[in-house]
Amino acid sequence: MLGTFTVETFGRRLGERFRIHPQGAPPYDVTLIEATALARDAGRGGGDDGGRTPFSIVFRAPADRLLPQQIYRLDHDAIGTFEIFLVPIGPDREGMRYEAVFT
Repeated sequence: MLGTFTVETFGRRLGERFRIHPQGAPPYDVTLIEATALARDAGRGGGDDGGRTPFSIVFRAPADRLLPQQIYRLDHDAIGTFEIFLVPIGPDREGMRYEAVFT
């Protein structure tokens, strides 16, 4: 399923809630706040080879729920259930932010 995801998959879901399932803790909602296309790396064969354009997504979680970087299961009503590697990238005024990068 991850191989079919594109920046558009998430771009149309900005502001929507996803349910995260931390290991050993109850699931809770996070909000998708960014979906950004990334430049292809020309030094790594990043020409227009017909592959997916790399992108990143950022979720915001409550500030009091700090998670380590690792793979998490997420659920979304339209997208379904999937697992992604999330990295904490720091807080903003509304909570803690976590990023996943797709290459």
